Amino acid sequence: MEDQKNRISVKTSDNKNSPDKGAEKKVIPEENPERLTADHRNPEDIPLEEKMNTMYRLTFEWANILEKSRIYQYTELLHSPWTLIWKNILYGTARGVGIALGFTFFAATIIYVLQGLGALNLPIIGDYIADIVRIVQRQLEFK
Repeated sequence: MEDQKNRISVKTSDNKNSPDKGAEKKVIPEENPERLTADHRNPEDIPLEEKMNTMYRLTFEWANILEKSRIYQYTELLHSPWTLIWKNILYGTARGVGIALGFTFFAATIIYVLQGLGALNLPIIGDYIADIVRIVQRQLEFK
């Protein structure tokens, strides 16, 4: 009987087309009200000082998040388009040089390995590798 007294009725749907139209769900409240956190309490019951401390803490956390994301620098950059263009040109050039150096190193390594495999005189692979090496050497002679 005590469970019936402590139950709260909660309406789950206002949808007129739902099969359980107007169905109510029974919710049993927490046994120990002291265990309720600040999130579950009635806002009118929370002291003003606690509300202010919570707001200060949340505002401070948001300020830290925004500072970590450097949103200020981003908005300043958007307000100066020439700086944005210059930085994009600089970053693009650096990226292009890095890709060129990386590809050169990778291609040189592959050619070195293929020359080593060609020296082994493997029947089919050796001819294929020799053709590739000849093509590369011809290209190097023309430069």
